[in-house]
Amino acid sequence: MSAPLLHRDPSHDHHDHGVVAPGRGPGRGPRRASRTPLLVVGGAVALLLLVVRLASPALGPGLLPDVAQDFVTLTISVIVESMPFVLLGIVLSIIVQVWLPQAFFTSWLPRQPLLRRAVISFLGMFLPVCECGNVPLARGLVLKGFTVSESMTFLLAAPILNPITIITTHQAFGWSDGILVARLLGGFLIANLIGWLYSRHPDPESLLTKSFAAECALPTDHAHGGGRLRESVELFRREMSTMMPALFIGAAIAGGIQTAVPRSVLVTLGSNPVWSVLAMMVLAFVISLCSNVDAFFVLPFATTFMPGGIAAFLVFGPIIDVKMLALLRTTYRPKVLAQLTLVVALTSAAIGLVVNFFA
Repeated sequence: MSAPLLHRDPSHDHHDHGVVAPGRGPGRGPRRASRTPLLVVGGAVALLLLVVRLASPALGPGLLPDVAQDFVTLTISVIVESMPFVLLGIVLSIIVQVWLPQAFFTSWLPRQPLLRRAVISFLGMFLPVCECGNVPLARGLVLKGFTVSESMTFLLAAPILNPITIITTHQAFGWSDGILVARLLGGFLIANLIGWLYSRHPDPESLLTKSFAAECALPTDHAHGGGRLRESVELFRREMSTMMPALFIGAAIAGGIQTAVPRSVLVTLGSNPVWSVLAMMVLAFVISLCSNVDAFFVLPFATTFMPGGIAAFLVFGPIIDVKMLALLRTTYRPKVLAQLTLVVALTSAAIGLVVNFFA
């Protein structure tokens, strides 16, 4: 029999239900349809883009139109930047699901729901993976016993509240104009707001895609020794087949949008307290940078955009962008992604406006 998908957890308030089935035997229970063909096609397209990009200088400027050349370059740059973090996130997810004891994370967390989610917000300090790698890691935490709302709290907080992001943001901006403080407080606030909102949802299963909910329902049947190794390999294959097509599609969309929207249009809006915030959020959504490097990217804009716009960029981008939405689609339903985008956008804009007011 499969383990129940939902369970009653006395450590949570009466609204917060969990998704269980922490771990699954490699040969039991229903399986998702293989995404290997999608992975092969996505990999082939990425390889083709790379070959075209490398060949174009040698074959002359006429090989591709400028717009197409920019699209190829930008798409490849997003893939190359994100790939190591996605792979690291998958590896950490496998460690969490297969090799760590069942109660490794949940046993020491506070039982009071608000305090529990607040502590979960800082797990990124010990698992410093940027946002694209946090998606497979958050999936692993759900399978290890986290509720859906707790996994969301981790997923949204970890890209900002981790040592690499904090150090790079401080190196870029120091303590000037409250940008670093606004980023850290904003990330913590948004993650816990989302966690609280979804902890009150009466049906957590409905937040997940059917394929991931089915995976959560598989039985707990951990093998040992060679069995764990085989399960690790199988999990790596599954997560790669899930995450890589989403990454390729997200990178292509981000590259296409960047070639279609001139940055000059955004820059002209930089001196207005309101439009500077909105323009930088649009830029963050389109550029789809990892949180570990976005502070250095946005630093040159600090001379033309108000501090609130920079803060909004640094808060909104690591949580919601084109690439991230494609990755999140592997786990959460479209309606949830629309809700997340709206709440995160409104909160990020409010943070930017407050920074502009006091700057």
